[in-house]
This record gives sequence, C-alpha cells and structure tokens, in this order.
Amino acid sequence: MTGALVALGVLLAATVFGLVRRRRDGVLRAVPGAGGATRDGRKDGDVQVDEQVGEQAGETLRPDELGAELGAKATLVQFSSAFCAPCRTTRRVLGEVAGMVDGVAHVELDAEAHLELVRRLNVVRTPTVLVLDGAGRIVRRAAGAPRKADVIAALGVAIP
Repeated sequence: MTGALVALGVLLAATVFGLVRRRRDGVLRAVPGAGGATRDGRKDGDVQVDEQVGEQAGETLRPDELGAELGAKATLVQFSSAFCAPCRTTRRVLGEVAGMVDGVAHVELDAEAHLELVRRLNVVRTPTVLVLDGAGRIVRRAAGAPRKADVIAALGVAIP
C-alpha cells in the first residue's frame, strides 16, 4: 500500500513537472528592466517577465563577445550544444526569421566554447535564445525551442 502511494506521488509530480515545462518551453519572455517591462511581471498587458534573469536588466552584448556583428534592428543569439536536437530546429527557425526580416541577424554560439558568457548570462540549458535590440541590450529570453510566430512577435514585426 505504501509503495503504491509513493509511486502515485512520483507519477503526479512528474506529470506536473512535464506540464509546467511544456507550457514554459520556448516562450520568449521580457527581461526585467529592458524594453519597458515592469517588475510586476507585465508588459503591454500580457507579456510575462522572467524573474530568474533579473540581473540581466540592461545587460549588453558586444560584437566582440559574440564573434559577429549585431543586426541593425535586432540580433537573435542562440546558445547551442553539440548533442542538442532542439538546437537544430531553433537554428532553422531563427535563420528563417533573420532571412525574412531586414536588419535582424542570427548568431549561434557553442555554449561549451563560451563558458564565461554562459555563466554571466545564467544559461542553464540549450537551446537558449536571447533577443538583443539594435544596441545589443538583452530584451527577451527563451529556454527551449521557440516557435517562428513567437520570434516574429518578439521582434515586433508585422509579416504579411
């Protein structure tokens, strides 16, 4: 009887974890203090702010840190790893968006080769996507593979 209750508890906890992760995976969240996001977790009425990256408010990445030039309007920075299957999908999605939106660049960084940057930005899983404004300030962040429509919406671009 006790073993069945423990098994049921573990199953319930795993289910809740999976549902929460599925809901949050790939969602581009506003970084506190960047792009008008407020501390109460709201921007423009419905964009959630990720409190885990509060120390990144106003964080700026330079071209020499990225190894590539910034986009005139925005830069999509992707942290990847060698054996990350969702990283391939993310690379394709971000590349397509950068190709169809003028002034947007896509930069993919190997997390293992950029450990100092990974630690500074608190990247804990791959893929992690950062959206930088034209000046290189981090304005949005996603852990997991974002959907193409969400990336376009995060850039604030109207695509016909």
